[in-house]
Order: sequence, then structure tokens, then C-alpha cells
Amino acid sequence: MLDLQEISLSDKSWMQPLYDRSGFRSEEYNFTFNYLWREILSYKVAEYGGFLVQKSDSSRPAYLYPAGSGDVVPVVEAMLQDSKDCGHGFAFYTVLAEQKALLETLFPDKFDFIPIQKYDDYIYTSESLITLAGKKLHAKRNHINRFKAENPDWSYEVITQDNMPEVILMSEEWCRINACNSQKSLREESHAMRHALNDFFALGLDGGLIRTGGKVVAFSMGDRLTSDTYLVHLEKAFTHVNGAYAIINQQFAQHNCQDYTYINREDDSGDEGLRKAKMSYRPIMRTEKYAARWRG
Repeated sequence: MLDLQEISLSDKSWMQPLYDRSGFRSEEYNFTFNYLWREILSYKVAEYGGFLVQKSDSSRPAYLYPAGSGDVVPVVEAMLQDSKDCGHGFAFYTVLAEQKALLETLFPDKFDFIPIQKYDDYIYTSESLITLAGKKLHAKRNHINRFKAENPDWSYEVITQDNMPEVILMSEEWCRINACNSQKSLREESHAMRHALNDFFALGLDGGLIRTGGKVVAFSMGDRLTSDTYLVHLEKAFTHVNGAYAIINQQFAQHNCQDYTYINREDDSGDEGLRKAKMSYRPIMRTEKYAARWRG
């Protein structure tokens, strides 16, 4: 019933409108996010009944709650049948709080829900990340002031065809310094990052970099998530350059997120250091995510 296929660049034309129709402020409902991680998470997609059906066909197959609008019951039933046809249990790898409530109404006592907090997205107001106003973000302003004092020749540049080779070289150097090949999470992220850099212009991404001493020391990239929320996909900076992360965060938001109310900076994947870094920017909310398993 479901003609699930691997994701290709050409699929953006029909996938992104269905993500948009859902209006969910979660990273999973963005074409770029799914395209970058498609190989690592074995994503496959299909259109069914006016919805986008997405499956992670890995060692533990599971589905994303359907993206679209209208009656979701026939779509969930088709996904359940697909799991039976494929000989594995039926589960959603991501269910948001509002989706959980709907599933409990439409399929009472059929699902077990398990919180997966390490995949909760961090969401901030654009104003807070642009201005860094207030006592709680005082340390961030200090980091930026130190960066500017130590690097008076610094500049922010939009990523273009001309400077993209330097961004690629910087990402490769970052991986060498941080031994990406020695850790599974960094190895997977670097794989996604290569796709982002190689297909940056085809994906229509926004990008910005910080340069000092003639060298790229930080970069960031993202795109639209919903009408009021911007999604930052990747951000890298050299930690030996004091304040590099703080200034690329602030400058990228200033140049790309003025027209959005919120900025989603994705999850922390259970990494304690990343969690502390994301919390230090004082998110206004975190998405609430669950895994859902069919009791049958």
C-alpha cells in the first residue's frame, strides 16, 4: 500500500509543502533535515492520502507521525499495515505532544508512549538571540565583546560560491581537531555536514561565516521551518578562538532571523555538553517528544 522510496533532492518539491501544511515546529518536519540525515537514519518516504509518510527503515524500523492535513486515521492504518507486511512491530520514532493527544483520542489504549527528552528541540525567541539582552545573557555579550577586542579585523560574510571552498576546508579542519572519526555521533554529524556543504545551493540554504585574520573561524547554516520559526541546522566554530561560537550564533540570527518569531536550534542528542550550551541561551520552550509503540 505504501510505495516508500529513498529521499532525493527532487523530492523537496512535494515533501516540503506537506511539512509546511502540518505547521509543526520540530526539526523532523523540514526537508533539509531529513535529506541530510537520510542515509544515516535510512529514511524512506511516500505520499499517501494527502499526507507524507516517512519511515526510518533501520535495524528498528519506525515511522514519523504523518505530515499533512485532514483525516489521519486511514494514513496511520496504512502505516500499521505496512509494518505487518514488512514483518516488524509498529512504532513512531517521533510523536509531538499534540500528536500524542490526537493518537490517544483516535486510537484509545492502542499505543504506549515513551518520553525521549534527548530529542526535544530547543526553541528561542529570535529577539533574545539577536539582542542577547538581559542579565541572564550577560555572559554571552561578554564572550562577543572579548572576541571583538581580540579580533578587531573580524567580519561576517554570507556563504557564497566564492567562499564555500574555505567553509569546506574549515569544516575538515574542525573534524581533524575534534577527531570526528573516533566518535559515532561526530562521525554521523560530519557525514550530514558534507551533504549540507555539497548540496548547500541546491537545497536553498542560508549560510554565514565569521572571518578573522583572513581565515574562516566559524560558520552556520539553516532555513525556514514554519511561517514563524527558523531552523538552524549546523554551526561550527574553532574553540581556540575565544567567543567564536557566541558571535556566529548572534550574527547568523541577526542576518537571517529578523522576520521570524522563533529560532529552533535542534536537539542535544543526549550530549551533556551540548545540553548545557543550549540551555545557557535560555530557550523559551522545548518541544516535547515521545516514541510511540503499538500495543498489538
